[in-house]
Amino acid sequence: MTFNHYAKIKRILDEQPTGWIIKRINKPTNAQNFKGEVVTFPHYYRIYSADGEPIKYCKFQQIGRLAKILNVPVEMLPIVE
Repeated sequence: MTFNHYAKIKRILDEQPTGWIIKRINKPTNAQNFKGEVVTFPHYYRIYSADGEPIKYCKFQQIGRLAKILNVPVEMLPIVE
């Protein structure tokens, strides 16, 4: 079984109280894919708890992948700018 960062985020969010939010950070970031290639993204997302603290390990680049693993449409995610 391979490591899936988005599945880890789902497990973390399952233990969080309601009220967490996602913020889009407009700074470039890099991520390594399963092929070992480094991919650059123009922005990334970070999830914050209801009290405004960043949740450990909840930084990611692809909002669609998070929506898919959470089984909700992207439009239903609590994204703030």
